Amino acid sequence: MKTNIGISEKNSQLVVDQLARILADEYVLYTKTRNAHWNVEGADFYEKHKFFEMQYMQLEEFIDKIAERIRTLGFYTPATLASFLSLTQLTEFSREKNDSNGFIKELLMDHESIIFKLRENINSFATDLHDLGSSDFITGLMEDHEKMAWLLRSHL
Repeated sequence: MKTNIGISEKNSQLVVDQLARILADEYVLYTKTRNAHWNVEGADFYEKHKFFEMQYMQLEEFIDKIAERIRTLGFYTPATLASFLSLTQLTEFSREKNDSNGFIKELLMDHESIIFKLRENINSFATDLHDLGSSDFITGLMEDHEKMAWLLRSHL
């Protein structure tokens, strides 16, 4: 059945296109955070292992909420690794050394990149595409990323 919630199909498609890119970024960041959790080494191993676990669990919630927002708008959610890699603005990292500071710096840059992307879309979703719900949704998501970035930055 067709979704009828007061947003044109064209505008909904434009919102979903951006939400799919945000979802891909979140999934890549989730994977990178899991990598940090599994592979961090050093004297601060246990503390950072637990810290990265807290962060990836939060990202897992974001991923589910974004996917549900896409479905709420009446579209299917991209859900393959190939689709995420083709949609993301983030890059996978490879490192020779698995120290916590290296992981933290890279994850922080990714959070900040996502924050910029979310901030760019807030007004566009509300004003240009007439989707106040998605605008409000990504505003909250941006605030969550700002806090996660602050926590990462506090370790440097």
